[in-house]
Amino acid sequence: MATSRSLSLGGLAATLIASSCLLSGAQAQYYKIGSVAEIKESARTLAYDLMLFYQGNKTGEIPGILPGPPDDGKGDYYWWEGGAMMGTYIDYWHLTGDPSYNHVIEEGMLHQTGPDHDYMPPNHTASLGNDDQGFWGMSAMLAAENKFPNPPDDKPQWLALAQAVFHTQAAPDRHDETCNGGLRWQVPPTNMGYNYKNTIANACFFNLGARLARYTKNETYAKWAEQTFDWLWDVHYIDHEDWRVYDGGHVEHNCTDINKAQFSYNAALLTHGAAFMYNYTSGSTRQKWADRIENLVTGIKRDFFPDGVAYELPCEGRLGACTADMLTFKGYVHRWLSVVTQIAPFTAKTILPLLWTSAEAAVKQCTGGATGRVCGFYWSNGTFFDPAVDSTTGAGEAMSVLAAVSSLLIEHADPPATNTTGGISKGDPNAGSNSKGATREMAPITAADRAGAAILTILVLGCAVGTFGWMSFGD
Repeated sequence: MATSRSLSLGGLAATLIASSCLLSGAQAQYYKIGSVAEIKESARTLAYDLMLFYQGNKTGEIPGILPGPPDDGKGDYYWWEGGAMMGTYIDYWHLTGDPSYNHVIEEGMLHQTGPDHDYMPPNHTASLGNDDQGFWGMSAMLAAENKFPNPPDDKPQWLALAQAVFHTQAAPDRHDETCNGGLRWQVPPTNMGYNYKNTIANACFFNLGARLARYTKNETYAKWAEQTFDWLWDVHYIDHEDWRVYDGGHVEHNCTDINKAQFSYNAALLTHGAAFMYNYTSGSTRQKWADRIENLVTGIKRDFFPDGVAYELPCEGRLGACTADMLTFKGYVHRWLSVVTQIAPFTAKTILPLLWTSAEAAVKQCTGGATGRVCGFYWSNGTFFDPAVDSTTGAGEAMSVLAAVSSLLIEHADPPATNTTGGISKGDPNAGSNSKGATREMAPITAADRAGAAILTILVLGCAVGTFGWMSFGD
C-alpha cells in the first residue's frame, strides 16, 4: 500500500478494543522469555502447538504440507506454506538444539521434491509460482547452512536441492524481454498471474543466489543475485527515495503500473539476501551492499515496526483483510532479520532491540483457547482477540510467534555455514538439469536473461470512497 499507516491504524485496533467480542485480558501470560532457559522452554511449547496444525506425519496424509489448498476445500494453506513451516522448524532446531521434529522435517522436505528433485512435484506443477518453488528451495538452503542432518546417501541432499531450484529458475525459459527482464510470478503460461512480474518471486531468486554464492564461492551465483537486485531497483519496485518495497507490475504495461502494496516479507527477504552479498563481497562492492542494507532496515523499522512491534502494514488495520499468506509474514521477518545481525553485524544495534520488543508483545497476547496459550496475529496491544471477530489463530500465527521467540537465541547460535566453514551438505553442479525447461549447465548471464523474481500473492489495488479494496489470489 502506497499510503501511510494512518489508513490501517484507526480500524481494527480501536474497533476490537471497544468491542464486546474482545476477550478478557485478565488471563495470565503463559510464555516467559526472561532468560535463555525460559526462551527455550517457551519455544518448545510453541513448536509443539504449531505441530498440531500439521497432518503430514499421520497415516494416509501427505508429508510436507499443511492442510489445503483452499481452492480444493481441503484447508486454509497453499503448498508453499508447508515449505515455510519446514524452514521454521529447521531454525528452531538450530537455535534451541531440540531435535524432536527433525524426522518430520526430513520426511516432509524430501517428499515434496518431485521426481526430478527440484521442488516441482507433479501435484503442484500446474499451479506453480516461482515464489512457491523458491520458498522450498530457501528451506533446503537453510538446512545446508544450519548443518541440518543430511538425508541418506541415496536421497537428494539439501545443497543440491537448493541448487536445483536456482538452476531451474535461471534457465532461459523462465526469462524474457518484457519489462527488460525479471521473473514472472507464475511458471505455467496458462496460469492467472503469468503476466505479472512481482517482487517476492524475484526476491526468492535473488536471496537463493546470494546464499549459494556465499556457500559455494561460485561467482556466477553472485552475478545473478546482483543483476536481480539491480532489476528490482531499475523497475522501481524498490522506491528510490524512501526504499519502500512494492509488490509488482504487469508485463502489458512494461511493469510501470506498479502495485504499491508493501508486504513485510518482501523487504525482509531483500535485506536478508543483501546481507549475504555483503558478507560474500569485499571493498567498494561490500560497502554498496552495506548501504543497501542500512536503507532497507530503515524502511522496515519505519513501516513494519511501529512502536517496535511487528505490524503487517497492508492488512492489519482492517477486519478480515489479512489472508492466510499474510498471517505468516511476521515470522519470516523475525527469522531473516535475526540472521542479518550475524552476517552483517553492524545492523545488530538496530535490529536486535526490535526483535526483542516485538517478541515480548507477541507472547503477551498468546492467552487464547482452552489451553490459555493460543497465539493470535495482533501483537501491538498485547491482547488476544476473539477469533469469532477475526479468524486469526491458525498455523501462520503460531509459526510467527515460534519464529519470534526462537530467534531471540540468535546471539548464541552459529552463523550460517559455508563449504569452507564446516558445511556438511553435498552439492551438485548439475542439479536441475533433468527438469523440464532447465539447461544442462548454468547459462551465462546476458542482457536478455536479466533475472528478477515473483510473489505468491497478487493484490489488485483499487480505490473506492477513500478506502482500499484488495483481492488476493492464491497459487
